[in-house]
Amino acid sequence: MKSAVRRTHGPEVQGGVGGFAGLFDASALQGLARPLLATSTDGVGTKVAIAQAIDKHDTVGLDLVGMVVDDIVVVGAKPLFMTDYIACGKVVPERIADLVRGIAAGCEQTGTALVGGETAEHPGLLGPNDYDLAGAATGVIDAADVLGAERVRPGDAVLALASSGLHANGYSLVRHIVSGAGIHYGDTAADFGVTWGEALLEPTRLYTKELLGLLKPSTSSGPLDRLGARAPLGGQPNSGVHALSHVTGGGIAANLARVLPQGTWVEVDRSTWSPPPVFRVLAAAGDLALTDTEGTWNLGIGFLAVVAAEAAEAAASTLSAAGIATWRVGTVHDGPLPGGDFEQGAKGVDGGAVRLVGTYAD
Repeated sequence: MKSAVRRTHGPEVQGGVGGFAGLFDASALQGLARPLLATSTDGVGTKVAIAQAIDKHDTVGLDLVGMVVDDIVVVGAKPLFMTDYIACGKVVPERIADLVRGIAAGCEQTGTALVGGETAEHPGLLGPNDYDLAGAATGVIDAADVLGAERVRPGDAVLALASSGLHANGYSLVRHIVSGAGIHYGDTAADFGVTWGEALLEPTRLYTKELLGLLKPSTSSGPLDRLGARAPLGGQPNSGVHALSHVTGGGIAANLARVLPQGTWVEVDRSTWSPPPVFRVLAAAGDLALTDTEGTWNLGIGFLAVVAAEAAEAAASTLSAAGIATWRVGTVHDGPLPGGDFEQGAKGVDGGAVRLVGTYAD
């Protein structure tokens, strides 16, 4: 476990692991005109119940990093460091080591230093085999480079970045469907060639390195390049990226609406993609139409990028070449909304309006 954590450390991490607090040398931030710290916290949710059911704990740490670190990337920030928190009914060293190794692997992939954490034993509150997983991360960006709704303009293209599956949202619905269908997580899933539990534990795709690479190619240099984090700082004006949205709880429409300015709207064209088999199989098992799940699952889109129209093709090609299938799903409009139901903002943000239209591709 300690060797996995050490692999996430560059020279900016001071004092190693095990102290009451992690120390991170932030002197490189002095090279930014106006450095802003970005922070995010999240957990893995009820996906951990599936890991516990099949006694497989080495992947949910990757989910945690995806849920926390990629929220920071939404504003264009470079992640610097992360801490984790594991609450359990009983400390089983091998299980804790698997969890932390997964978190460290995600941190290593995203260029984030894992500088500390806490494991708390809560007997009587949690069962011996129960645990919950949460974390927090901090990143940085120059104020002039922050992405967001204020940069978005009518005519911008909306690009979809493919997910790896369910990621870590909507698992209460997943578990309800599986239970109602009489499925056991150890049963072989004919549609997937592995057990149900293994299929449903597919880790969250990590977008950090590819998105920051799109915002600022790794060949460039800047004040933060000497930090041990292995992803470049975002915010290159010529990239054409105006806003990013992480498709987590609430689904595609609600999360895109959060990063659009008031008075704008987008119709996301369902015909531009086919939701992966895991969504179709689960919806069928629950006797649900895919459209019934749009407010819960990502349905194959893990991130959305709002990009200047003239830069959209190049951005999609760059991300696809980096291994993330990317395609255009809509255009930003202003003016009166056409008839129909739109998601208007979300999670306290009074942003733009979004709805999904058309029929999913086969």
